[in-house]
Amino acid sequence: MQDIKQAVDGVAANVEQVIIGKRKAVELVLIALLCKGHVLLEDVPGTGKTTLAKTIARSLGCSFKRIQFTPDLLPSDVTGISIFNQQSREFEFRPGPVIAQIVLADEINRATPKTQSALLEAMEERQITVDGTTYALPKPFIVLATQNPIEYEGTFPLPEAQLDRFLLRVHLGYPEKMDEIAILRRQRQSHPLDSVEQVLSAEQLLELQEQIKSVYVDELIEEYIVGLATATRHHEDVYLGASARGSLGLYRTAQAAAALNGRDYVIPDDVKLLAEPVLGHRLIISPAARIRNVSAAVVMNDILNAVAVPGARAGRFDRGAAAVAR
Repeated sequence: MQDIKQAVDGVAANVEQVIIGKRKAVELVLIALLCKGHVLLEDVPGTGKTTLAKTIARSLGCSFKRIQFTPDLLPSDVTGISIFNQQSREFEFRPGPVIAQIVLADEINRATPKTQSALLEAMEERQITVDGTTYALPKPFIVLATQNPIEYEGTFPLPEAQLDRFLLRVHLGYPEKMDEIAILRRQRQSHPLDSVEQVLSAEQLLELQEQIKSVYVDELIEEYIVGLATATRHHEDVYLGASARGSLGLYRTAQAAAALNGRDYVIPDDVKLLAEPVLGHRLIISPAARIRNVSAAVVMNDILNAVAVPGARAGRFDRGAAAVAR
């Protein structure tokens, strides 16, 4: 697993030349890449979401397309369209921007549900169907979607079925003071994105994606993962909990996190680190809990404190669940 660690560290260091002070967020996106998963970048404008997607694409030498989602965007503007060629007297397929290795769906919640659904087949099946003909998407294929969690005017919230297609939800947040000063200085003459070089090929990424599947996951860890997912379905503040797809996502990302740390086996800390990014956006908080400002992050923290960690000794029950001995 040292090969995976060195490769990913190289990509992360390359990305950090542009995205400063956001190592954890960068690693989460790279974990999603290793797991062939899609990422929802949720944050306010100007925090570097689009720049992060562009930098990762350049670092991997992958083809990159950006789709600006607006209310008047049509599904054919995403997938492509068949046009009649008068010379050949045949219909020719003109591919849309979704046919790329890394696709940035910018402000995805500004498009209508009909257009948002155009991505569902691409994200899940890695193929698109236009006029009855199916086209395979290139490998690797990753969707990095952005949305602003603050401004809701003129937006269409993503349905739960589409949120469930995203492996991780990542927040970048505002930079620290010294990091923001470094950003100002680095962009004094030119944007550092212009000088980003490729450090890993798409073919190498595909090999790494296969290698992480061999990371060992103990039966107790599997039970812990399922226990966390099950707890989301029975929590008093949750109307709808995580599905089995969420459990599988937590399983895969824990394998990738272990590989990033140079291990060929998963430990409970790998699961705990990724529980909220993987499961948080899959939860529907009950209306009564939303009134009390209960968020998915609060619920996941509560669940992590309640579900016993393999090998740990449970203490007294707090709020009806065992507190884990740390």
